[in-house]
Amino acid sequence: MIRQFSAVVSQEGALFVAQCLDVDVASQGESEDEALTNLREALELFFEDGPSVAKAPAVVRVEVDVPVSA
Repeated sequence: MIRQFSAVVSQEGALFVAQCLDVDVASQGESEDEALTNLREALELFFEDGPSVAKAPAVVRVEVDVPVSA
């Protein structure tokens, strides 16, 4: 089954870090593409035993009152 997940990629020093926003899984690489490729592999390994063993958590939005800077 194909599922889609959201991810962010950021640069930390010489490496790029890809972090899945839906599941607590991350990976890194020397380029954005390599970091995302490694993240795909890490997610596949995470779900390797099937969704009943590693079920993706529900993602919800949370409202927070943040003061406006002057």
